Amino acid sequence: MLMSNKQNNRRIGMKRLILTLCVLIPLISESSLYSQWDKDGKSKIQIALLLDTSSSMDGLIDQARSQLWKIINELAVAQKDGKIPSLEVALFEYGKSSIPMEEGHLRMVTSFSGNLDKISAELYSLTTNGGDEYCGMVIDKAVLNLKWDSNDNNLKLIFIAGNEPFDQGDVSYKEAVRKAKRKGIIVNTIFCGDGKTGIETWWKDGADISGGRYISIDQNIQVMTISAPQDAELTRLGIELNNTYIAYGSAGREKKMEQEKQDSNAAGKSASIMAERSISKASAHYDNTEWDIVDAASKGSVDLKKMTKDQLPEEMKNMNPEEREEYVSKLEKKREDIKNRINKLNEERRAYIEKVQKESASENTLDSAIIKTVREQAEKKNFKFK
Repeated sequence: MLMSNKQNNRRIGMKRLILTLCVLIPLISESSLYSQWDKDGKSKIQIALLLDTSSSMDGLIDQARSQLWKIINELAVAQKDGKIPSLEVALFEYGKSSIPMEEGHLRMVTSFSGNLDKISAELYSLTTNGGDEYCGMVIDKAVLNLKWDSNDNNLKLIFIAGNEPFDQGDVSYKEAVRKAKRKGIIVNTIFCGDGKTGIETWWKDGADISGGRYISIDQNIQVMTISAPQDAELTRLGIELNNTYIAYGSAGREKKMEQEKQDSNAAGKSASIMAERSISKASAHYDNTEWDIVDAASKGSVDLKKMTKDQLPEEMKNMNPEEREEYVSKLEKKREDIKNRINKLNEERRAYIEKVQKESASENTLDSAIIKTVREQAEKKNFKFK
């Protein structure tokens, strides 16, 4: 049966409408996702640390271990649009001869993670031995293999630290840094040694290409830690805070032990560093939703009423649904109380340290270099610091 002109026109019009919708819907959806992210989501700070682990870098690694919590605490006061951004840290090592040459003497130690205990544990696991340092290759790997956020309003930084010429290896550092820049990633270079030597061996050029910052530090300097009157109480509260964490799931017990181990690592460095860790544990960045039932319940990752007995931690297995919620609520309240006390002490501690801080300690260590650079580059992205 022949179709009338009216029916034919209607059919053609419908096809055109469908074709138009096929084109527009993805665009509308993408736009909606971004506007929803801007309205309800968190901003993000992503930092990739690329550390030289060749034989001469023991001092650098020790500075990274001891000053991690200080760096985290400086970032904890950052805000954007009145909200605290999420923080992700990734770690690469390069220049280690025990890593096969075909792998470029480098490896990704951990991808982007908000698990601060994990980052600390990996730093303490690093060892050094001689090898060739291929800066271009490790930057290229970090750019390609890490899951960088696509939103240009977020802060995406690479910090690469080492002491050999920046242009070693088959991968051009110039092209690797340009690749980073195209993704909105800023590459900052930290030369361990004399500043003039770093410039002569292309470290400054590596930073300049992406608009990053070049810094020289003494990796072997003894980092000055200032003991404050609040340190002992902060340490005590940090340990007390652990009692509000209840491990669940297959990896829960192991993660809880890791928490305590990183306390021990920090305490083994100094009372001041342990105090810094306690302050970090009271920040919004210290999130253990993946293994702590209190964090998981507060974030909506688990439904306490619907969890089966075998999913529950040992101390909650015989509780009915109402008892579970009451138990977790009490722990959450206790945790908030301890965190508030830590944060109040931290304000007093910061004021004390600012009074006694010496100018000479300003920029010749890894933590000072990273903190100042992150602040400057974050402010350009409209992040604010208290």
